[in-house]
Amino acid sequence: MRLKNIGTGWLMTIKEMRRSRIALILFFVIPTVFYAVIFLITSHRPIAFHLASVSREAFVTVSQRNEALVFIGLAAVGVLTSFLALYLTQKHADVNRRLILCGYRTTELMASKFLALLTMIALIGCYVGAITPLFFRPQRFVLVLLGFMMAGYVYGAYGMFIGAIFRRELEGILFIVLLANLDIGWLQNPIYYADAQNKAIIRHLPAYFPSQLSMVSAFTGQSVLQPLFGSLVYGTLLLAAALFLYSRKMRLWK
Repeated sequence: MRLKNIGTGWLMTIKEMRRSRIALILFFVIPTVFYAVIFLITSHRPIAFHLASVSREAFVTVSQRNEALVFIGLAAVGVLTSFLALYLTQKHADVNRRLILCGYRTTELMASKFLALLTMIALIGCYVGAITPLFFRPQRFVLVLLGFMMAGYVYGAYGMFIGAIFRRELEGILFIVLLANLDIGWLQNPIYYADAQNKAIIRHLPAYFPSQLSMVSAFTGQSVLQPLFGSLVYGTLLLAAALFLYSRKMRLWK
């Protein structure tokens, strides 16, 4: 891969996203709305939930509002980055083929898109992390912020994977909505996990490790190496699969 081509592709992708000003505004308005709704509908009633990555018997009792704020922050970052990754992967397929004819490689195109995605993950994750202390103080704020970014990394890779499979937006959107609603929008909430009958299914979903990373960091002093490593491995495997499928889709047959 040539760094100059990757840098040029990253810069052009960022400039293209800047033109969608309404979408950029919504990337920051949506998490704010989520947090405001959670603040209005929850109370400080104590609740107990299960932290699976610490031990099978570990239960933590915290404020209902504090738990919901961490969970909704994860959901906001994951959902937004997955849709953005889908857009970056599917958009301008014909233009990308012409770039390949001009000497670009598919790995360079994917790398530039992924760098642009990482830029947005950092911005969205930092913003969500910045508004969290307005409502409560996590025990380890930096690691909670890292969990938000890992949620963006894993779901961003998933969005690229779906974008590499499907050519049209409708199918990609439906697959993202299906998994995001089930996973990061529902099952990864520790309240549901505590009473789930088949916990193995939840532990194999994409958002399991990032959610455990943020929850453990927010409410305990336990080690987070396992969920951090799991997040990196899960996201990297999805990204590798996305690169393989995208390379085949963009192949130019003679």
